[in-house]
Amino acid sequence: MEESEGRLSKPVAVIACIAMTLFYVAILYAPTLILRLPPPQSYENFMIRRFICAAVCSVASVIFCALVLPITSGEASYSFGVYGIRSDHFWQAMVFPLFLTSLMYAGSLMLKSMLLVNKWKEHRHQEGEPLLGCIKSTLLSLPGQMSSVASNVLFWRNFIVAPVTEELVFRACMIPLLLCGGFKAYNAIFLCPTFFSLAHLNHMMEIYSRHNYSLLKASLVVGLQLGYTVVFGSYASFLFIRTGNIAAPLVAHAFCNYMGLPVLFVHGKGLVSITFVAGMVSFVWLLFPITRPDLYNENTNNCRCWQGYCSWNH
Repeated sequence: MEESEGRLSKPVAVIACIAMTLFYVAILYAPTLILRLPPPQSYENFMIRRFICAAVCSVASVIFCALVLPITSGEASYSFGVYGIRSDHFWQAMVFPLFLTSLMYAGSLMLKSMLLVNKWKEHRHQEGEPLLGCIKSTLLSLPGQMSSVASNVLFWRNFIVAPVTEELVFRACMIPLLLCGGFKAYNAIFLCPTFFSLAHLNHMMEIYSRHNYSLLKASLVVGLQLGYTVVFGSYASFLFIRTGNIAAPLVAHAFCNYMGLPVLFVHGKGLVSITFVAGMVSFVWLLFPITRPDLYNENTNNCRCWQGYCSWNH
């Protein structure tokens, strides 16, 4: 798409992003406040309602952006490409960002590995089973564990529904709006997470009411969450803009949800801290090289994402 073609104004782009943020939060409460449905009988039913609401919001946001953005081509591949929904360079958009993100969790991964080895050693000592036998029994138990996890509603929330719907709304929809509105790429990287963090403010009242925390404690907990969402949101926006592919921030989002906060230090396990530092140094060193737009696009002067922003010229 050429630079001379239609653009949005900055106020319109910001207002559209705010509207989508408010809608994303408000629709979660629609079943009880608007539709007047009875309270769900179980936590699983409660989460399924929220899954449906989040999915509706995501679809509505995509349609809304299609109406607001000056998309002139009716070609399906181009229209989906605006949102970073692409089939080309898919494995690059999955593997490279996942590897890059895992470097931030080098300390956490080292700790998990050490705990797993210790577990194997204890099992070997108690059962007299050789190490290879412990590894074999662990591998054989994986299908059953995976089946149990897949049937858990929290698995679907943390690794499927939340990453997909949040990345669609807060990256795939909002970043094209901001860039089409004339914001520079680095402005969008830090502005988009602001909307992302605002969408998590509703957690304060939920924590305050459900866990019986004081307002101060609930504010501190949510404040930490907001800080983390701003940092992660900036990183996810960076990945989306650099790659032009929604798969990049999506896989990073799911991985971060699985790992939680990075482990910086563990008493008596200095190797964890050393590994964390080495991982962070590697992460900073590889951040730009491993997200080079030409790795994810055939031609960065004519890439399929919105206005060629993956060329990093804006």
